[in-house]
Amino acid sequence: MATAYPPGGTFFDTLKRSFVDVPVDASKDNVISTTEFLEAAESLITLFDVLGSAAFKPVKNDMGGNIKKIRDRQLAAPTLSETLQDLVINELKEKKHVATEGLLWLSRGLDFTAQALRSNLANPSEELSASFRGAYGNTLKPHHSFVVKPIFSAAMSATPYRKDFYKKLGDDQAKIDAKLGEWLEALETIVGILKEFMARKEAKW
Repeated sequence: MATAYPPGGTFFDTLKRSFVDVPVDASKDNVISTTEFLEAAESLITLFDVLGSAAFKPVKNDMGGNIKKIRDRQLAAPTLSETLQDLVINELKEKKHVATEGLLWLSRGLDFTAQALRSNLANPSEELSASFRGAYGNTLKPHHSFVVKPIFSAAMSATPYRKDFYKKLGDDQAKIDAKLGEWLEALETIVGILKEFMARKEAKW
């Protein structure tokens, strides 16, 4: 699969939008631009195709469904949804919480992905299955029902070998590590902002 990229290219060069390119306005309480965020989240989901197992389909579908809930709200009330924070506050004012709940679950899914890949990048001898299993326990597992847990656990066990996964991201390991590191840092910043915001009283329903 590495040959699908231009020479020296990586998986990250194929993304429609990287989290590195999602506008966050620090001068306005870290508001996150909705359109770019959704494009970056959709791009992230393509990573599960690289992981390659049918077991990851529920993970991918879950995140895709939550992205759709947020986008549906944005399309229904574009002027009230330019940032994720505005979208949540304005939806809750209408006594609705479909997109807000979608954002809460999506942020957990993003946190799960970020923690798994950060652990794997930081520990060169760790297999993906261990990284993903650890991240699942820290993020999504406490919120999942006994019906859902085995489905996600199956996905964790079905991850490819570390060497095969990185090979699919490109053929220059140093470049992959650098790109993955940049992307993760931006994703972690956004997840941190979302976690803090979703814990606020104004984001509760």
